[in-house]
Amino acid sequence: MTDAQNPFEAMMAQAQEMAKALNPGLENFSPKGFEALWPTMPKEVMELMFGNAVNKDGLDAKTRLLLTLAGLTCQGAQADTAVRQTVRHALEAGAKKQEIVEAIGQMSVFAGIPAMTRALELAQDVMGDNKDDET
Repeated sequence: MTDAQNPFEAMMAQAQEMAKALNPGLENFSPKGFEALWPTMPKEVMELMFGNAVNKDGLDAKTRLLLTLAGLTCQGAQADTAVRQTVRHALEAGAKKQEIVEAIGQMSVFAGIPAMTRALELAQDVMGDNKDDET
């Protein structure tokens, strides 16, 4: 294990050593690969996976994804891949660009301006290529 400076770095170094011991290919693993595997789920799959199969009167996939996006923003928008995928999925589930921007913007009060700005930048990366005249 490497000589880490703080407990988090020590934990990450230990996890990397364990991954290398279990499967040398995992040493270079990056979550960015998940984005390429399944960039967008069909709306029906999202409805099934996010709870409408169990609770038919529950929140729809669009609402769940907007809440997820708000939560990711409150965490500081540190998980780039998760934010981008959530925006893609929200668009697929029927969210308008304006709804996505509002969900992120509302979190400025709770997460701060830097977190909101970062989440908006990541969302714009996704929405910039999406031609949606309705906002």
